[in-house]
Amino acid sequence: MEGSTPITETLDGVGPRLKRLRAERNVTLATLSAVTGISKSALSRLETGQRRPSLELLLPIAQAYQVPLDELIGSTEVGAPRVRARPLRVHDKIVLPLTRQAGPLQAFKIVVPAVRAKPELCTHEGYEWMYVLSGRLRLVLGEQDMMLGPGEVAEFDTLVPHWFGTLGEGAAEILSLFGRQGERVHVRVKPRRRAANAR
Repeated sequence: MEGSTPITETLDGVGPRLKRLRAERNVTLATLSAVTGISKSALSRLETGQRRPSLELLLPIAQAYQVPLDELIGSTEVGAPRVRARPLRVHDKIVLPLTRQAGPLQAFKIVVPAVRAKPELCTHEGYEWMYVLSGRLRLVLGEQDMMLGPGEVAEFDTLVPHWFGTLGEGAAEILSLFGRQGERVHVRVKPRRRAANAR
């Protein structure tokens, strides 16, 4: 294209990338507008290329999707397989995203601190696979209360009330694969005996 430069090509790719990301996350313009404070019309024009992307617009969108800014503008070197993980703090856990592109399946390394906490079960759509790298992880899944050690795996539908943490005796590290689809529960560890001191 005449007059095209790497910068204009990059900017031209932002709109379709934003639209694809929003579709993958199943987010409406109205919802994104409410979260970012950007009007629906501005978001729509941004996605269709009728409005040039700016930091003022992209930063709130990146925060809403919890992705690095360079993922929105596509500045990651093409063909570079290395993922530069940027740790995030989610409640008391440290989460390192291991997948670069947004998609239906995401991988994370999670460091669970040595904090003895009362389980607060939650539910959300999706399906999760957990592999313990080190330490001992306590997983409460519905009525089941279990301990997972290094090399043990659990997989479950996240619509089942769940919580994971430690008993405060040491940190644990896990690999987590999370998908949006809900499926039947499969747990591959034996439930531990309920103990009064574990509460």
